Amino acid sequence: MGGLDFGAAVNAQAIIDHASMFDFIDGGGLDVAVLGMAQCDASGNINVSRFSGRRVGCGGFVDISQRSKKVVFVGAFAAGGLMVSVEEGRLAIVREGRHPKFIAVIDEITFRGRVAAAEEREILYVTERCVFRLGERGLELAEVAPGIDIERDILARLPFPLVVGEVRPMEPAIFRPAPMGLRTQLLDIRIEDRISYNADTNTVFLNYAGMHVRTEEDLGRIKDAVDRTLEPLGRRVHSIVNYDSFVADPDILDKYADLVKYVEERYYISVSRYATSGFLRLKLGAELRKRRLSSHVFETRREARRHLGAT
Repeated sequence: MGGLDFGAAVNAQAIIDHASMFDFIDGGGLDVAVLGMAQCDASGNINVSRFSGRRVGCGGFVDISQRSKKVVFVGAFAAGGLMVSVEEGRLAIVREGRHPKFIAVIDEITFRGRVAAAEEREILYVTERCVFRLGERGLELAEVAPGIDIERDILARLPFPLVVGEVRPMEPAIFRPAPMGLRTQLLDIRIEDRISYNADTNTVFLNYAGMHVRTEEDLGRIKDAVDRTLEPLGRRVHSIVNYDSFVADPDILDKYADLVKYVEERYYISVSRYATSGFLRLKLGAELRKRRLSSHVFETRREARRHLGAT
């Protein structure tokens, strides 16, 4: 809730005392944080705490934005009178806002982009017309809404040069009146989208973050996708596996560990796994040790990469 009721909640599932809540946040308990943005610069720095010399403060913004594994900043491309329309699945800018949010120099840094980039955290900046991603060089254009002209509606309205990477369309369903089917999309394993192979380093990346394995059918889909990716290579590979927020139901965990054994013994030269959850690291590590596999699960992606480079 906002205004004088800020901090209150309606239909809360849990009520936690203030100190415990910040222990949870500062301890890295948040997988994803979705926050607003008032000003943003080319480096991905965000200001939400000071405007025109008036300091409004940051509250818990710093704690949340610095400790969450992934942060999504959301806001209009420009404030103050922006009008858009959507027709036949295409977005049109009817009237531009008077106050750009993407500016050369922000009034104050409440979130520092370079620190997050150095930590290799995923940071997104979502507007009505496009999505930026934080890269090593700052903001990168990642997605564009259907109907938007990149040069006219984005680049020409930025006061700084922009890295334009591999730009893809924003999800078309956002701009259509029909239901998006988010429940199916979010609960689907979609394993095909979670595997990528880098031929230069002969490394396969398995992104199991947020994946929930419930049934033997789920295991079969994982096995089939891994086989389709690695079998045609005709050689063993290095592997990095992201287990952040991964869940395997207790009655399927044993069979999942057997699948890990199959994949490691058949395809891997070396493997490096990581997960921020201490409980998951202990539980998964114990199952891997029982099968005499590489059992150490690192806490961060950086540690996992460093270990893989040393093997």
